Amino acid sequence: MTDAAFDRDKVQCFRFVRCRFDADTGIAHLVYAFDDGPELVEIVSVPGAPFQLEPGRAEAVERALRLLHLVAGVSYYKAAVPPDIRIDGYSIDSGTAALLREVYVNGLGEFAYRNGLALHGRIRFPVSDALPSRLESGEGSGAFASTKVGGRDDSSPASASREQGEGAPVLGLRRHALTAIGGGKDSLVSIEALRAAGIEQTVAWIGSSQLIRTCAEHTGLPTLAIGRQLAPQLFEFNRQGAWNGHIPVTAINSAILVLAALLHDADQVVFSNEHSASYGSQIEGTGEVNHQWSKGWAFEKAFARHVRGRVAADLSYYSLLRPLSELAVARQFAKNDRYDAHFSSCNRNFHILGQRPVNRWCGVCPKCHFVFLALAPFLPKPRLMRIFGRNLLDDPAQVPGFDALLEYQGHKPFECVGEGRESRAAMAALSNRPEWREDAVVRRFAREILPQLEEAGLALAPLLELDDRHGIPPEVWNRLHARFAA
Repeated sequence: MTDAAFDRDKVQCFRFVRCRFDADTGIAHLVYAFDDGPELVEIVSVPGAPFQLEPGRAEAVERALRLLHLVAGVSYYKAAVPPDIRIDGYSIDSGTAALLREVYVNGLGEFAYRNGLALHGRIRFPVSDALPSRLESGEGSGAFASTKVGGRDDSSPASASREQGEGAPVLGLRRHALTAIGGGKDSLVSIEALRAAGIEQTVAWIGSSQLIRTCAEHTGLPTLAIGRQLAPQLFEFNRQGAWNGHIPVTAINSAILVLAALLHDADQVVFSNEHSASYGSQIEGTGEVNHQWSKGWAFEKAFARHVRGRVAADLSYYSLLRPLSELAVARQFAKNDRYDAHFSSCNRNFHILGQRPVNRWCGVCPKCHFVFLALAPFLPKPRLMRIFGRNLLDDPAQVPGFDALLEYQGHKPFECVGEGRESRAAMAALSNRPEWREDAVVRRFAREILPQLEEAGLALAPLLELDDRHGIPPEVWNRLHARFAA
């Protein structure tokens, strides 16, 4: 492959060329390539530099940098999905390779389905369990060996052994949460819960969205806006016919925040993924395809275990909302109107309406449909109308969108929305309430769909119960259990 053209079908190898972090500037360079083609350089910028890192922390930062390099590579690998993967600058063990295989295969599940690709058995990361990493043995590319982490080169035997999975050290990180914020209801529920529990936190996000920034600033908490700049060639590859589609962006953001937590001396990276995220769309003839796999419990467990075992033993990665369903999250959000005029869970407003849309809700996408439906059982109708600016459930043109949420004559949309049973329970509850039951979509549901459903599966109460599968640290969960159960 040359600089002139990109032919996805001719690409044979995807290479992790090198990665570099400069503690003086807070800038990480993640370098990739296809075959012997041009280098693809992604840049991640963490504010707060210069960072003064003692040796143990510097080693952990280097391990986190490698993890980020490997996970973020999925954005580029998907362009050609070549049969061979090579890591030029360092080696990984079988446990790391297993995690990456899960992230790439499952995280690209929707991408593979839409493009008619089979990824199982195709994605293999090279493993060197019995060998020291190439960086430590001096066989690397040289660029990574000169990485400025804490102002020094690192080639210690201790670092090499830990890279091979012998256990990460305890760094003595301060009790502080780096809480991911996306501008939607879920992260705001987490932020307010941590605040109520007296846990110090910084709200963090990746990118330049003014909507997210405004929402974050409205929390009144310290903020951290991390920059991520994709290699510009990727967009040209897309124009030339590269494979394209959904990637596990939460996995990438998780790796970025792990790196940021180490730099900012925080012992917790907190996301806001509910247990409903673990369930995907049921596709006839294909099985389950989960649009939001990297928001699910399987990813959280595996990633948290990797971070504590191979990056820093006292760095916790978890989702604070994992015990809750989407409806339970909506119920928690309804308790506080602080963010009604600022939040938005609509994905389209970032792409269609610009960075700071006047109307924060497009009103026609699956996210708008679901959030409106999920909040309706718990918010007074006038309040919900003020948030959205209109009544989505009284618009007959919205029927197909709500049918998809109900999994009526089709599968759940490829979006971060709740399970079909949650949507059905919410709609059934509204059909019994005078203020909602005459609205067009609700009335049609009661007339055509409700008679086909079993009443036992439509109760709201069981969907509001807490799930015991989560990775929340006991000292945090003990403070919040009663709040979420109420």
